[in-house]
Amino acid sequence: MQQAIVEFELDEVGDWRAILACGHRQHVRHNPPLVNRPWVQTAAGRQRFLGYLLDCKLCDEEQMPHKE
Repeated sequence: MQQAIVEFELDEVGDWRAILACGHRQHVRHNPPLVNRPWVQTAAGRQRFLGYLLDCKLCDEEQMPHKE
């Protein structure tokens, strides 16, 4: 399920996490060559990505079944 980034925080070891609209958190590391997210290293870069949609796998797993 797609969720918007509403805020960022640092975890216990200094890696950035996005806080999503649903309340779940997701790491958004810059770890080249595997993950290229240089924008996460600056306040301006993180500000630019507020509202950006990420796929929240926790929401997908916890989603209630549709009633028929």
